[in-house]
Amino acid sequence: MLTSLLITLREGLEAALIVGIILAYLAKTRRADSSRYVWLGAGLAVIASLAAGAAIYVTAGDLSGRAEQVFEGSAMLLAAGVLTWMIFWMRREAANVRTGLQSQIDSRLARGSWLGIATLAFVAVAREGIETVLFLFAASRTAESPFWATLGGVIGLVAAIGIGYVLYRGTARLNLRTFFGVTSVILIVFAAGMLSHAVHEFVEAGLVPGIAEPVWDTGTVLSDKSGAGRFLASLFGYSNDPSFSEVVAWSLYLIGAFTGYFWPHSKAKAARA
Repeated sequence: MLTSLLITLREGLEAALIVGIILAYLAKTRRADSSRYVWLGAGLAVIASLAAGAAIYVTAGDLSGRAEQVFEGSAMLLAAGVLTWMIFWMRREAANVRTGLQSQIDSRLARGSWLGIATLAFVAVAREGIETVLFLFAASRTAESPFWATLGGVIGLVAAIGIGYVLYRGTARLNLRTFFGVTSVILIVFAAGMLSHAVHEFVEAGLVPGIAEPVWDTGTVLSDKSGAGRFLASLFGYSNDPSFSEVVAWSLYLIGAFTGYFWPHSKAKAARA
C-alpha cells in the first residue's frame, strides 16, 4: 500500500505542478481563455494512461509459465530503468522546468495554436501517467494484496491533486526540494527492489543463472509471503531466499545510484564553497 501511495503521490504531484504552472502562466499573460485546451490535453492524457494500464494488465493476465516470467521481468526491468531516469532527470532539471514550460507556451501562443497548448499538457501528463502505470504494475507483483495496492494508489493520487491545487491557489507552500529529495531516496531503494525482482523472474525463466541459490534463507524468521514480508518485498525488494544474482543486482544498483545521486551534488557544493 505504501509503495503504490508513494508512486501516485510523487507522479501525481509532478503532473499537477506542471498543469498548475501552465494554467498560472496563461492567467498571468491574460490568456486564461486557453485554459480549456490545457484541461482537454490533460483529460486525454488520463484516458491514454488508463488505456495503457489496461493493455499491460490484460497482456500479463493472458500469459503463463515462462512467457509470464519473461514479461514480468522485462516490465520490472523497464520500470526500474524509467524510474531511475525520472529521478535523475528531476534532480537535474527541476530548477528549469518552469522557465522551460513558459517559453514553450509563449511559442505556441505566438502561433495562435490551441492544439499546441493541448499537446503540451497532454505530453506532460501522459508521461507521468504512463510512468505511474508502469511503476504500479511492477509494484503490484509484490504487493500485499491487490486491494491495498489499489487503495494506496488512489489515496496517493487524491493527495497529489489536493496538494497541487492548494499550491496553485497559493494558500500554502510546500518545500518541493525536500519533498522530491526524500522521495527520490526512497524510490531509488524501490527501484533496486524492482531490479532484484526482474532478475528473480529471469532466473526462474532460465535466462539468468541464479548462482548459489539461495544465498540465505530467513523464511522461518520472516517469510516474504507473510504480511510484513510482502510489505518489505514491495518497498525494498526483500526476499527470504534470494539467489546470488539477485543480491548482486540489488547491491550494485544501490551503490551506483546513490553514488551518482549524491556525489556530484556534494562535489559541486564543495566547489561553490
